Amino acid sequence: MSTQAPAAARPRRQGGILAGRSTRLTRGYSGALRLGVALAVILVVLDVGLPLVMHLNPGAVNLFDRFRSLNTPGHPLGTDDLGRDVLARVVYGFRWSVGVAATATTVLILIGGLAGVIAAAVGGIVQQVVVRAIDLSISLPYLVIAVVILAVLGHGFVPLCLTLGVVSWPIFARVIYTESRSLLQRDYVLAARLAGVRPYKSVLTHVIPGLKTVTMVMTAFLFADMIVAESALSFLGLGATLGSPSLGTMLSDGRTYMVTAPTLTVIPGAAIVLAVITANLIGDGIAHGASSDEGQFE
Repeated sequence: MSTQAPAAARPRRQGGILAGRSTRLTRGYSGALRLGVALAVILVVLDVGLPLVMHLNPGAVNLFDRFRSLNTPGHPLGTDDLGRDVLARVVYGFRWSVGVAATATTVLILIGGLAGVIAAAVGGIVQQVVVRAIDLSISLPYLVIAVVILAVLGHGFVPLCLTLGVVSWPIFARVIYTESRSLLQRDYVLAARLAGVRPYKSVLTHVIPGLKTVTMVMTAFLFADMIVAESALSFLGLGATLGSPSLGTMLSDGRTYMVTAPTLTVIPGAAIVLAVITANLIGDGIAHGASSDEGQFE
């Protein structure tokens, strides 16, 4: 008796092997996503919980406690040149930086997403105007433009968020425009148009849902960019208002004491790096997970 498996069973076994490989790939990619989400949860819990447990006050000045070292009673991360608690300033500075980055990312997604979808869906002169505006904006150094705008508008949360969102929207708009044009050329979208579906309904039904993955990935990466941009502007004195804790401001204040008190720069710098790595891990995990799912169905 022949022990060879039937022909109908062989593709199933081959498909199982391929599915197993895809599962292993997805498991590896989701590991980065799980790590990013775990770090994000830890950072949020610490940022919210520490002020409640330790009653932190980032603005309390005590000149008798200047330049306290690490593990000082009542000051786990020491104090700065004015005797202010470094842990309190990092916690509230992290809250400021994340708030600015999240708001600015929301602004640029709304502007860039709307511009990209409209340019791809409408076409014609509207598409040309939007594409040329995107090309012109991308060619300009956005941080320099942000410095000019903030010099006119002044400091503060709202001017900083609006400025970062306005100067950064072309990056997102370019990606959404390209992806929307690709989706509009899909066979099922063309078939729906031939069947009499109105253009705006086709965009709402087929294009916008298809942008979900790329929007999630770009949101994570742009959020990381906004944290770096906010820190750079605060470092230059164009971000947070005077007295408001900010990671970039802490870097600027601590550079004077790099030799005598390096922790005043290292600690806020590490907080910025950790926030950026967390956002990039989440974005990378979503991106590779989506590519693995696409490869599984090919």
